[in-house]
Amino acid sequence: MLNISEYKKAKGVFTFFEEISKIPHGSENTKMIADYLVDFAKTRGLSVYRDNSDNVIIKKPATKGYENRPTVIFQGHTDMVADKVKGNPIDMEKEGLKIFRDGDFIRAEGTTLGGDDGVALAYALAVLDANDIEHPAFEALFTSDEEIGLIGATALDASHLDGKTMINIDSDVEGVFTVGCAGGMRIDIKITAKKESVCGDFYKISVSGLKGGHSGTEIDKDRVNAIKLLNDITAHIPNIRISSISGGNADNAIPRSAECVFSAAENTEHIVSNILIPSAIENAKKKEPDVKITFEKIQNEPATFNIDDSSRVFKLIKNLPCGVVKMSDEIPGLVETSANIGILASDEESITLSMSIRSSKNDSKELLRQSIRAIAEDKNISATVSERGEYPAWEYKKDSHLRGIMKSVYVKMYGKEPEIITIHAGLECGIFSDKIPELDCVSIGPDNFDIHTPDERLSISSTARVWEYLKEVLKNI
Repeated sequence: MLNISEYKKAKGVFTFFEEISKIPHGSENTKMIADYLVDFAKTRGLSVYRDNSDNVIIKKPATKGYENRPTVIFQGHTDMVADKVKGNPIDMEKEGLKIFRDGDFIRAEGTTLGGDDGVALAYALAVLDANDIEHPAFEALFTSDEEIGLIGATALDASHLDGKTMINIDSDVEGVFTVGCAGGMRIDIKITAKKESVCGDFYKISVSGLKGGHSGTEIDKDRVNAIKLLNDITAHIPNIRISSISGGNADNAIPRSAECVFSAAENTEHIVSNILIPSAIENAKKKEPDVKITFEKIQNEPATFNIDDSSRVFKLIKNLPCGVVKMSDEIPGLVETSANIGILASDEESITLSMSIRSSKNDSKELLRQSIRAIAEDKNISATVSERGEYPAWEYKKDSHLRGIMKSVYVKMYGKEPEIITIHAGLECGIFSDKIPELDCVSIGPDNFDIHTPDERLSISSTARVWEYLKEVLKNI
């Protein structure tokens, strides 16, 4: 158990966070966490609604004296990016996380922590469970599969909600109020090709040691994409035939590792060891000093894709945009448009890529979509393209009653102004702003670092401070 005895007022938050961590809840695996939430509500006699997408809404009446105030929605998503360090045997679809305290942080052993967005669930459950917190009518909205395209929020029938005032708890810097975000979508690209038997030597190149990170909030930090780096090497190997190729675990996370098993010409070892890898490491180390690239000869594989089909894969990866596409002309330092190649995989008959694209401007997002499709469908590549999980941008609301209250409470408690921003990452607030007319929404959260990676760590002291702040906001709405 977590030993966080010094923050007694936030005991419920940390208790629920620990309970949530015991339940597998990666994207597309949210049934168990939805079951838990429904049981939680029924045990306490609270109104609960669950839809076919595993979205859950739990409602709690206003406390005495708050009956005539606006209904407040606390919103967060139930899924997490389920990633782990290489070699960790944990089955994240069936096993809970092993979390522990590390000074001021909560971490997980060799996996992502799921503070994004387990902390939102913990805050909401602590309000629902308590008898001593003053609040208006309270609606806890738990959405599914946010990390793979805001799928639950898109599917939700918002008529089951009464509130028009929403606090989204899916931001990761204390004291920063997010009031707008980019829109985005997922793009899947598939090259169809059949393997054939081949004689020759086989090799494996592996890229690891990269930082990775969130493809929205960290896309402008110049981090190396492992899939792109692998391609910078393999694309220059003469007569290469891919046996298998892979990289990344989530289309919205910058991949930290990638590898390719292949057959090639006899002089491969000299070219790769003495020319290609040293050059790739030298360039990558300028941005990521811990990068590691290994090359080894392995036992023969049964089959490979032919040289032409392998070349199609390398051309595709080389030509696809990846990283910052355009910075905003209106807001200094804000990324307007970006693309991330997040997943690369192969099987016996195809090689597939999954991407996440984002833009704060719908026309720029559309141009990027068309550009990627044109690259993939070019006659020299001949890939098929499919799209999913499209979501709108969340536009800044000039007059916000909620923002004014939250700012006033923040200044009173912290003695300084909060930072008010729009961001490049996608938030469900854009979906709900479309679904709920006149929705007033602000996104906040405690300090959480290196999300979507096994280095993720949630600040204990910040989580406790934000809990006290949220309770005060509820009293003042």
